[in-house]
Amino acid sequence: MNKNVLLLAICQGLITTGNILLVTISALVGQALSPSDGFTTFPVATQMLGLLLTTIPASLIMAKVGRRVGFSLGNLIGISGTILGFYALTESAFWLFSFATFLIGIGIGFATLYRFAAIEASDNPATAISTIMASGVVAAVLGPNIAVWVNEHYVSINYANVFIALSALYCLALGLLQAVTFNEVDHKKSLQTPRPLKQIISQPKFITAVLVAMTSYTTMNLLMTATPLAMHRHGFDLSDSALVIEWHVLGMFVPSFFTAKLITRFGQTHVMTAGVFAVLGCCAINLLGVTHWHFLLALCLLGVGWNFMFISATHMVSETYHEHERAKAQASNEFLVFSMVAMSSLAAGWLESAIGWQVLNFAAMPVMIFTLLAVNFYRLAQKRLSLLT
Repeated sequence: MNKNVLLLAICQGLITTGNILLVTISALVGQALSPSDGFTTFPVATQMLGLLLTTIPASLIMAKVGRRVGFSLGNLIGISGTILGFYALTESAFWLFSFATFLIGIGIGFATLYRFAAIEASDNPATAISTIMASGVVAAVLGPNIAVWVNEHYVSINYANVFIALSALYCLALGLLQAVTFNEVDHKKSLQTPRPLKQIISQPKFITAVLVAMTSYTTMNLLMTATPLAMHRHGFDLSDSALVIEWHVLGMFVPSFFTAKLITRFGQTHVMTAGVFAVLGCCAINLLGVTHWHFLLALCLLGVGWNFMFISATHMVSETYHEHERAKAQASNEFLVFSMVAMSSLAAGWLESAIGWQVLNFAAMPVMIFTLLAVNFYRLAQKRLSLLT
């Protein structure tokens, strides 16, 4: 195992643990403190907004000062957000809490580039991506259980003490980052003239990869964020929701141990197609009922679908640019993907209360069908092109 990929995987696991911890409690905090149902998931949305606004600057900053400084800066901003979040919750200050999650989102925005740093540090991109994503298995178990354990043993106003645990996770990741040797852009290559951004992002492969990443992450985030609210509305408590989120995140990351092999054997588009059918299966199960088992099985399947689609899309987009073009290509990819994710976070609470859980799942299905058609159109076009050449 490449030491740098392993260290980055551990850092990714710590950040993901924090993300899942936030997912477990943020919507519930919003439900308790928000001025209306429409703002229930506003703290989640501000987190995603912070992430979105960071995607382009993070890549450009790292192009100037390097990966280590960039990632460390992101972690420090995230830590400041956790401290502010603790204070905001002890004061029951909803808007201040939303600003705190915004700062945490900025930290997460820098951390989204871990997977690209791992690709650059490895000779096998698919395996590097899978290793990074597999770290989420630990996060799946730790994230929800830390939230429940801290809330039970260190009871505080509005889950405030959970943010002390979150701060510790970010501090540990900051320390581990200092031991990573990053593969920075060679000075001679950095002087080469990159292709115009329009030329990079207009490639069919880039468009397909970004589309799959956008629809998979947006749909997953929308349903995942709305799930604790729907479960609460149907009489389930925090521990019930935490278990569902735990199995959802296991679904997101356990397949990472073999997703790279699936991509190598069957190809990116076939794995993407399998992911689409898994998400469609999730929606179908949610439409069949609202028991704890329906939520558990559906969200687990949602995680598997996201894993297949997102890892394949990340692998595909990494093949669309040269080393000296990576900053603006990665920035464009992250901005396009997380702009949609941010909107889904903002809309999740309103949609769940306005149109209902089942209608929300029904509405997600045409998005997945469109993605399925786009992926297979690209696959057939590439096959036809290879026959002509």
